[in-house]
Amino acid sequence: MRIAAAWLGMRRHALFLGLWFLGLAGFALFSGWAFFASSHVGRGSRHLGPIWPYVAGGLVIVAALVGFLMWLAFYSANHGYDDRVNPDGP
Repeated sequence: MRIAAAWLGMRRHALFLGLWFLGLAGFALFSGWAFFASSHVGRGSRHLGPIWPYVAGGLVIVAALVGFLMWLAFYSANHGYDDRVNPDGP
């Protein structure tokens, strides 16, 4: 019985990861197609030149925010802020 429950749990994770990777691959294909299709409109990819600094800045800001939130979560966990106050209570 215990092995069957563990197997069912692993199958759920495999299904979730499979669907997640399938969605990620679909998004990557769509993004590639959109970039290719937009390169034939107007001046092509040369028209995107002024946008790249803003894209890079956005990526740096998002990476800094994610790093800060991860640091905050680990700091909280390592200093006991996530522990229960009354472990014997409900």
